[in-house]
Amino acid sequence: TTTSAFNAPRVKASTLLSAPASNAAISEVDDDVDDDPRNPENPDLPELKNNFDWDEKFGNDDDWETDPSKIPGKMVLNEIDLAAQVAALDRLEEKWSKIRERNEYNDALILGWTERAETYNGRYAMFFLAVGLLTELWTGVSMPGQVEELLRLLGLVGFD
Repeated sequence: TTTSAFNAPRVKASTLLSAPASNAAISEVDDDVDDDPRNPENPDLPELKNNFDWDEKFGNDDDWETDPSKIPGKMVLNEIDLAAQVAALDRLEEKWSKIRERNEYNDALILGWTERAETYNGRYAMFFLAVGLLTELWTGVSMPGQVEELLRLLGLVGFD
């Protein structure tokens, strides 16, 4: 295959090496083979599917607009309108980036009165409540007794 920065790849068929005599009829001459159709306006580019002139196809319809000043993608703006549009978009970008940064900061908080901290607190409370109840079931020591035993083992409460 041959390629360049501005040309689409073209496949070059090389000679076929084949032992059977049935393939002898195949030409062994090198030919340039184009597998894809080419753009008629620029043969170096491939043909684009569904690339046709919409104005030519739908120009006779009553509701078809061909005036470029009324088509958003084809409007030509003067410098004042363009500068106003850029300024408005810059303000929107700044506003939205501040909102995004504030939301990212709030989402990152894990301490304090935040939704994430409350979720973790609830999960830990339910987990250790279940562990305490199961330990009470298996050992017969009440939950306050378990806390007292833990404090005694840590040396925070005397052994008397």
